This record gives sequence, structure tokens and C-alpha cells, in this order.
Amino acid sequence: MSAFAFDSSRHAGRAIAVMCFGVFCLVLSDTASKWLVERYHPLQIQFVRNLIAAPVVGLIILFSAGPRGLVSARPAIHVGRALLTIAATWSFILSLRYLSLESATALIFTAPLFIAALSGPLLKEWVPRDQWVAIIVGFTGVLVIARPGAGVFDPATLLPVLAAACYAFIMIGARWIDPRDNFLTMTFYMTLLPAILCAATLLMEWPERQPGDLVLMAAVALMGTLGIACLSQAFRMASAATVAPFDYTALLWASLMGWLVWGTVPSVWVYAGAAIIVGSGLYLLIHESRAARRARDRSQVP
Repeated sequence: MSAFAFDSSRHAGRAIAVMCFGVFCLVLSDTASKWLVERYHPLQIQFVRNLIAAPVVGLIILFSAGPRGLVSARPAIHVGRALLTIAATWSFILSLRYLSLESATALIFTAPLFIAALSGPLLKEWVPRDQWVAIIVGFTGVLVIARPGAGVFDPATLLPVLAAACYAFIMIGARWIDPRDNFLTMTFYMTLLPAILCAATLLMEWPERQPGDLVLMAAVALMGTLGIACLSQAFRMASAATVAPFDYTALLWASLMGWLVWGTVPSVWVYAGAAIIVGSGLYLLIHESRAARRARDRSQVP
């Protein structure tokens, strides 16, 4: 058993705390990104973010597993996931230029709906009819937030949805990663490859650096990497049914940061749409958890 594997029943409280802290770190990273995207291209932010994060992850691997931990058994899948990561990050950070932090955060919650919808054609794990109803209802939450027929539709609301779709492909693609690649190896390639691919931004015109830019860039990299690490660790400490619902605390943190930094107050439509999306996501999670429990119980019957 891994040194980082824990019994879910004994460590549920710790796992929830780690999950909430990881979500908070990601919201801080998004807050810094929203500040930077006013002047920087999203890919420039992503390049600096990964340029800082990749050596940190690489050093952790060298100290914990040695050079062997840097080698992937199936590198091609990491390239594909890196391209999707670039697309997801670009679309989400760009959305922060036009949308409030809480609106973008609420719309990114559609990722579990995309995962459920795509698991059938890509993984041959077809969802039953009631789950399709939940998926369709969940996507109506996007319409509630965007309100396309109310004369206030902003095309930028499609950007976090695009990011969520890319994220779903990234998560599904994780099923094709060689089992010999551990979490740190996956994280290393998810930071190194985007840094290499986004190095082309060095040919672009960069804005004049202002005081605090490097601090914000470092915050994006470190908080983002720490947040992902905490989320992954939380899922190793307890079951998905225990920790996944706390991912939605991001909307609370995003609302608070939006109010503190930009003085924005979310409209009732943002919360209404978010409630629909979150409710649908939780229904899918509960259904999946029950199905997994039934399958486990059947496998234990002599």
C-alpha cells in the first residue's frame, strides 16, 4: 500500500479538509489569473505558470522516486492531455477577462456532466436514462446563468463550458494512462509539456511588467499546483462520494474573492443556475457511488 493511501472511514474528516483547502488554493490561483489576464495573453500566463511549476514537481519526483519517476511508460497520452490542458486553461483564463469570477466558476461545474455524457461513447460505460435526464437538466443551469433569450447573453459564457468539456476529455484520458505512471509522473507531464508547447509565446509581444506581476504569476503556479495536488490527495484519502461534493465550495470562495477584490455581487441567476448544475452533478455522483457499492457487494458474494 502506498504511503499516501489511507482508510477512507478513518480519515474522512481529514480528506474533506484537504479537499476544501485544495479548492481554496485553486480559487486563489484563478483570482490571480483574472488580475493578470487584463494585460497578459492567457497562454503567456499558462507558460509562466508551468515554467515555475514543472521544475518544482520534477524536484519532488527526483527526491521521492529518483530519475525513474520522470519516465512515462506511455508518453503519447500525456501529449494529448497536455494539448487539452492548454485548451482548457486558455478558454477558462480568457473567460475571466469578461466574466465575474463566480460566474466562470459556476459554469466550470458542468465538467462532471460532460464526463458522464462522454463516458458512453469513449469508455463504453453507458449511462441509464435517469442519468441522461440529470445531464440535460444540469445543462439547463448554463442557460439560466447565460440567459440567451433575455437580451443579456454574453458569448464569453461559452468559454468556461468549453474549458469544462476539455477537462472532461482530460479526466477520461486518464483511464488510458499506463498504471505504472503514478500521480507525480502525470503531474510532471501536465506541467512540463504545456510549458514546452506554450514557449512559442516568447515570440509574442509581452506587456510591460508591473510591480507585483511576478508575485501573481508565482501565485498562479504554486496555488494551482498545490490545489490540484490536494484534490488528488483527498480522493486518495476517502471515497469520491465523501469528498467530491466539497468541490462546489469553490463557488463560495469565488463569490467572496470577487466581492473583496472587484466588489462584484453575483446575481440571483448565477446562484440559481449553479444550484441546478451542482444538483445534477451530485445526483450523478450519488448514482455512481451506489452502483459501485452494489457491484462491490456482488463481487463479495461467494
